[in-house]
Amino acid sequence: MISVKLQTRVANPTDQKQIANLMFFESHVHRHLDWRTPLDWLGSPYYWVLEENARVLAVLACPEDPPGVAWVRLFAHTASVDLFQAWEMLWHTARLEIPRHGAVTVAVIAMHDWFGAILADSGFAHTQDILMLELHTVQAEPLARPGDVRIREMTRDDLAEVARVDAAAFKRLWQNPESSLSLALPQASVATVAENERGLVGYQISTANPFGAHLARLAVRPEAQNQGLGAQLVADLVERLRQQDAKRLTVNTQSDNHASLALYRKMGFTESGERFPVYCYDVPG
Repeated sequence: MISVKLQTRVANPTDQKQIANLMFFESHVHRHLDWRTPLDWLGSPYYWVLEENARVLAVLACPEDPPGVAWVRLFAHTASVDLFQAWEMLWHTARLEIPRHGAVTVAVIAMHDWFGAILADSGFAHTQDILMLELHTVQAEPLARPGDVRIREMTRDDLAEVARVDAAAFKRLWQNPESSLSLALPQASVATVAENERGLVGYQISTANPFGAHLARLAVRPEAQNQGLGAQLVADLVERLRQQDAKRLTVNTQSDNHASLALYRKMGFTESGERFPVYCYDVPG
Protein backbone atom coordinates (compact mmCIF):
# COMPACT_ATOMS: atom_id res chain seq x y z
CA MET A 1 0.00 0.00 0.00
CA ILE A 2 1.30 3.46 -0.90
CA SER A 3 1.75 5.80 2.03
CA VAL A 4 -0.53 8.86 1.89
CA LYS A 5 2.35 10.93 3.27
CA LEU A 6 4.47 10.32 0.18
CA GLN A 7 4.20 12.77 -2.69
CA THR A 8 5.99 13.41 -5.97
CA ARG A 9 7.01 16.83 -7.23
CA VAL A 10 9.36 18.42 -9.73
CA ALA A 11 12.99 18.40 -8.55
CA ASN A 12 14.72 21.74 -8.10
CA PRO A 13 18.29 22.89 -7.40
CA THR A 14 17.69 22.97 -3.63
CA ASP A 15 17.35 19.15 -3.78
CA GLN A 16 20.93 18.73 -4.95
CA LYS A 17 22.42 17.56 -1.64
CA GLN A 18 19.66 15.03 -0.94
CA ILE A 19 19.81 13.66 -4.49
CA ALA A 20 23.59 13.37 -4.24
CA ASN A 21 23.17 11.35 -1.05
CA LEU A 22 20.83 8.97 -2.87
CA MET A 23 23.30 8.63 -5.75
CA PHE A 24 26.34 7.88 -3.63
CA PHE A 25 25.07 6.12 -0.53
CA GLU A 26 22.10 3.96 -1.51
CA SER A 27 22.22 0.44 -2.90
CA HIS A 28 19.55 0.72 -5.61
CA VAL A 29 20.91 3.34 -7.98
CA HIS A 30 20.66 3.47 -11.77
CA ARG A 31 22.86 6.03 -13.52
CA HIS A 32 22.97 6.46 -17.27
CA LEU A 33 26.38 6.67 -18.96
CA ASP A 34 26.46 10.32 -19.88
CA TRP A 35 28.72 13.30 -20.53
CA ARG A 36 26.79 15.13 -17.78
CA THR A 37 26.26 13.99 -14.20
CA PRO A 38 22.64 13.52 -13.08
CA LEU A 39 23.01 16.62 -10.91
CA ASP A 40 23.88 18.69 -13.98
CA TRP A 41 20.36 18.02 -15.29
CA LEU A 42 18.63 19.57 -12.28
CA GLY A 43 16.20 22.21 -13.50
CA SER A 44 15.44 20.29 -16.71
CA PRO A 45 11.96 18.93 -17.47
CA TYR A 46 11.21 15.29 -16.60
CA TYR A 47 13.04 15.34 -13.26
CA TRP A 48 11.04 14.39 -10.17
CA VAL A 49 11.57 13.46 -6.53
CA LEU A 50 9.49 11.43 -4.12
CA GLU A 51 9.43 13.01 -0.69
CA GLU A 52 7.93 12.71 2.77
CA ASN A 53 8.01 15.62 5.21
CA ALA A 54 10.54 17.47 2.99
CA ARG A 55 12.87 14.45 2.94
CA VAL A 56 13.71 13.16 -0.55
CA LEU A 57 13.30 9.39 -0.58
CA ALA A 58 13.59 8.67 -4.32
CA VAL A 59 14.40 10.39 -7.61
CA LEU A 60 13.68 9.82 -11.30
CA ALA A 61 15.35 11.89 -14.01
CA CYS A 62 14.73 11.38 -17.72
CA PRO A 63 15.38 14.74 -19.40
CA GLU A 64 14.71 14.90 -23.13
CA ASP A 65 17.92 14.97 -25.18
CA PRO A 66 17.94 14.73 -28.15
CA PRO A 67 14.37 15.92 -28.84
CA GLY A 68 11.92 13.04 -28.74
CA VAL A 69 14.19 10.80 -26.63
CA ALA A 70 14.29 10.78 -22.83
CA TRP A 71 16.96 8.49 -21.39
CA VAL A 72 16.45 7.54 -17.75
CA ARG A 73 19.59 9.17 -16.41
CA LEU A 74 18.91 8.56 -12.73
CA PHE A 75 16.67 6.43 -10.58
CA ALA A 76 17.48 5.87 -6.92
CA HIS A 77 15.68 5.42 -3.62
CA THR A 78 16.39 5.10 0.09
CA ALA A 79 15.93 1.85 1.99
CA SER A 80 13.08 3.51 3.92
CA VAL A 81 10.77 3.27 0.90
CA ASP A 82 10.06 0.09 -1.03
CA LEU A 83 11.77 -0.16 -4.43
CA PHE A 84 8.56 -0.97 -6.32
CA GLN A 85 6.59 1.69 -4.45
CA ALA A 86 9.20 4.36 -5.27
CA TRP A 87 9.30 3.42 -8.95
CA GLU A 88 5.50 3.08 -9.25
CA MET A 89 4.87 6.57 -7.88
CA LEU A 90 7.57 8.31 -9.87
CA TRP A 91 6.83 6.50 -13.13
CA HIS A 92 3.11 7.21 -12.70
CA THR A 93 3.94 10.92 -12.47
CA ALA A 94 6.23 10.67 -15.49
CA ARG A 95 3.54 9.03 -17.64
CA LEU A 96 1.12 11.84 -16.75
CA GLU A 97 3.55 14.72 -17.24
CA ILE A 98 5.55 13.72 -20.32
CA PRO A 99 2.61 13.70 -22.82
CA ARG A 100 1.98 17.39 -22.09
CA HIS A 101 5.16 18.20 -23.99
CA GLY A 102 4.64 15.83 -26.93
CA ALA A 103 5.44 12.25 -27.87
CA VAL A 104 8.66 10.91 -26.36
CA THR A 105 10.48 7.57 -26.26
CA VAL A 106 11.70 6.88 -22.73
CA ALA A 107 14.79 4.65 -22.95
CA VAL A 108 16.97 2.83 -20.45
CA ILE A 109 20.19 0.83 -20.58
CA ALA A 110 19.54 -1.47 -17.63
CA MET A 111 22.87 -1.94 -15.87
CA HIS A 112 21.26 -3.96 -13.05
CA ASP A 113 18.92 -6.96 -13.14
CA TRP A 114 16.64 -5.46 -10.48
CA PHE A 115 15.96 -2.45 -12.69
CA GLY A 116 15.38 -4.52 -15.80
CA ALA A 117 12.74 -6.53 -13.94
CA ILE A 118 10.90 -3.37 -12.88
CA LEU A 119 10.99 -1.97 -16.42
CA ALA A 120 9.59 -5.16 -17.91
CA ASP A 121 6.76 -5.15 -15.35
CA SER A 122 6.02 -1.51 -16.26
CA GLY A 123 5.49 -2.28 -19.95
CA PHE A 124 8.91 -1.29 -21.29
CA ALA A 125 9.95 -3.31 -24.36
CA HIS A 126 13.35 -5.01 -24.48
CA THR A 127 14.50 -3.76 -27.89
CA GLN A 128 18.17 -4.76 -28.10
CA ASP A 129 21.32 -5.29 -26.04
CA ILE A 130 24.50 -3.31 -25.62
CA LEU A 131 27.59 -5.48 -26.07
CA MET A 132 31.08 -4.68 -24.83
CA LEU A 133 34.08 -5.65 -26.96
CA GLU A 134 37.77 -5.32 -26.19
CA LEU A 135 41.05 -5.19 -28.05
CA HIS A 136 44.58 -5.52 -26.72
CA THR A 137 46.30 -2.74 -28.63
CA VAL A 138 49.60 -4.61 -28.95
CA GLN A 139 47.79 -7.24 -31.02
CA ALA A 140 46.19 -4.82 -33.47
CA GLU A 141 47.45 -4.87 -37.04
CA PRO A 142 48.35 -1.53 -38.68
CA LEU A 143 46.30 -0.47 -41.69
CA ALA A 144 47.45 1.36 -44.79
CA ARG A 145 45.66 4.69 -45.03
CA PRO A 146 44.12 5.77 -48.36
CA GLY A 147 45.94 8.77 -49.77
CA ASP A 148 42.81 10.96 -49.87
CA VAL A 149 42.05 10.55 -46.13
CA ARG A 150 43.51 12.78 -43.45
CA ILE A 151 43.01 12.11 -39.74
CA ARG A 152 43.72 14.90 -37.28
CA GLU A 153 42.82 15.96 -33.76
CA MET A 154 39.33 17.35 -33.27
CA THR A 155 38.92 21.00 -32.27
CA ARG A 156 35.96 22.97 -30.94
CA ASP A 157 35.56 24.50 -34.39
CA ASP A 158 34.69 21.03 -35.70
CA LEU A 159 31.78 20.43 -33.33
CA ALA A 160 28.96 21.75 -35.49
CA GLU A 161 30.03 19.55 -38.41
CA VAL A 162 30.72 16.60 -36.10
CA ALA A 163 27.14 16.93 -34.81
CA ARG A 164 25.84 16.81 -38.39
CA VAL A 165 27.86 13.65 -39.03
CA ASP A 166 26.47 12.14 -35.83
CA ALA A 167 22.87 12.97 -36.74
CA ALA A 168 23.28 11.44 -40.20
CA ALA A 169 25.01 8.29 -38.95
CA PHE A 170 22.74 7.30 -36.04
CA LYS A 171 19.06 6.72 -35.45
CA ARG A 172 17.46 9.37 -33.23
CA LEU A 173 17.63 7.15 -30.14
CA TRP A 174 21.43 7.12 -30.26
CA GLN A 175 22.19 10.62 -31.51
CA ASN A 176 24.40 13.03 -29.57
CA PRO A 177 23.52 16.68 -30.26
CA GLU A 178 26.17 19.38 -30.42
CA SER A 179 25.49 20.35 -26.81
CA SER A 180 26.51 16.86 -25.66
CA LEU A 181 29.50 16.66 -28.01
CA SER A 182 30.78 19.98 -26.67
CA LEU A 183 30.88 18.37 -23.22
CA ALA A 184 32.45 15.18 -24.56
CA LEU A 185 35.41 16.86 -26.23
CA PRO A 186 37.14 18.18 -23.08
CA GLN A 187 36.60 14.81 -21.38
CA ALA A 188 38.26 12.89 -24.22
CA SER A 189 41.74 11.42 -24.07
CA VAL A 190 41.78 11.10 -27.87
CA ALA A 191 39.34 12.81 -30.23
CA THR A 192 39.97 12.81 -33.99
CA VAL A 193 38.22 13.57 -37.26
CA ALA A 194 38.64 12.08 -40.73
CA GLU A 195 38.62 14.35 -43.77
CA ASN A 196 38.76 13.82 -47.51
CA GLU A 197 38.00 15.99 -50.52
CA ARG A 198 34.35 16.23 -49.41
CA GLY A 199 35.31 17.61 -46.00
CA LEU A 200 34.76 16.09 -42.55
CA VAL A 201 33.35 12.61 -43.06
CA GLY A 202 33.92 10.83 -39.73
CA TYR A 203 35.05 11.16 -36.15
CA GLN A 204 35.83 9.28 -32.96
CA ILE A 205 35.91 10.27 -29.28
CA SER A 206 37.66 8.08 -26.69
CA THR A 207 38.11 8.39 -22.95
CA ALA A 208 40.88 7.14 -20.68
CA ASN A 209 40.37 4.61 -17.89
CA PRO A 210 42.70 2.69 -15.54
CA PHE A 211 42.92 -0.21 -18.01
CA GLY A 212 43.55 1.82 -21.17
CA ALA A 213 40.83 3.59 -23.12
CA HIS A 214 37.21 3.33 -24.16
CA LEU A 215 36.00 4.21 -27.66
CA ALA A 216 32.91 6.17 -26.67
CA ARG A 217 31.81 7.36 -30.10
CA LEU A 218 32.58 6.47 -33.71
CA ALA A 219 30.62 7.76 -36.69
CA VAL A 220 31.02 8.05 -40.47
CA ARG A 221 28.69 9.85 -42.87
CA PRO A 222 26.36 7.34 -44.55
CA GLU A 223 27.56 8.24 -48.05
CA ALA A 224 31.17 7.64 -46.96
CA GLN A 225 30.57 4.29 -45.27
CA ASN A 226 31.91 0.98 -46.59
CA GLN A 227 35.12 2.73 -47.67
CA GLY A 228 37.26 1.78 -44.68
CA LEU A 229 37.01 5.15 -42.92
CA GLY A 230 35.73 3.69 -39.66
CA ALA A 231 38.58 1.19 -39.63
CA GLN A 232 41.07 3.98 -40.35
CA LEU A 233 39.78 6.03 -37.42
CA VAL A 234 40.08 3.03 -35.10
CA ALA A 235 43.54 2.09 -36.41
CA ASP A 236 44.74 5.65 -35.93
CA LEU A 237 43.30 5.62 -32.41
CA VAL A 238 45.12 2.38 -31.59
CA GLU A 239 48.42 3.86 -32.74
CA ARG A 240 47.89 6.94 -30.57
CA LEU A 241 47.06 4.70 -27.60
CA ARG A 242 50.23 2.70 -28.14
CA GLN A 243 52.18 5.94 -27.87
CA GLN A 244 50.40 6.55 -24.55
CA ASP A 245 51.26 2.99 -23.46
CA ALA A 246 47.55 2.09 -23.21
CA LYS A 247 47.23 -1.68 -23.47
CA ARG A 248 43.46 -2.19 -23.82
CA LEU A 249 40.71 -0.56 -25.85
CA THR A 250 37.02 -1.26 -25.19
CA VAL A 251 33.93 -0.27 -27.14
CA ASN A 252 30.17 -0.74 -26.77
CA THR A 253 27.77 -1.29 -29.63
CA GLN A 254 24.20 -2.46 -30.17
CA SER A 255 23.56 -6.16 -30.68
CA ASP A 256 21.63 -5.41 -33.88
CA ASN A 257 24.25 -3.05 -35.35
CA HIS A 258 25.70 -5.69 -37.63
CA ALA A 259 27.93 -3.34 -39.60
CA SER A 260 29.56 -2.04 -36.43
CA LEU A 261 30.05 -5.53 -35.01
CA ALA A 262 31.59 -6.72 -38.28
CA LEU A 263 34.05 -3.80 -38.27
CA TYR A 264 35.22 -4.38 -34.71
CA ARG A 265 35.52 -8.13 -35.10
CA LYS A 266 37.49 -7.71 -38.32
CA MET A 267 39.91 -5.45 -36.44
CA GLY A 268 40.47 -8.05 -33.72
CA PHE A 269 37.99 -7.01 -31.04
CA THR A 270 36.39 -9.82 -29.06
CA GLU A 271 33.27 -9.79 -26.90
CA SER A 272 34.04 -9.37 -23.20
CA GLY A 273 30.86 -11.18 -22.13
CA GLU A 274 29.24 -8.04 -20.70
CA ARG A 275 25.78 -7.42 -22.13
CA PHE A 276 23.17 -4.89 -21.02
CA PRO A 277 19.54 -4.82 -22.19
CA VAL A 278 17.98 -1.69 -23.68
CA TYR A 279 14.35 -0.99 -22.77
CA CYS A 280 12.06 1.53 -24.46
CA TYR A 281 8.61 2.90 -23.68
CA ASP A 282 6.80 5.10 -26.21
CA VAL A 283 4.80 7.85 -24.50
CA PRO A 284 2.28 9.32 -26.97
CA GLY A 285 1.77 13.06 -27.11
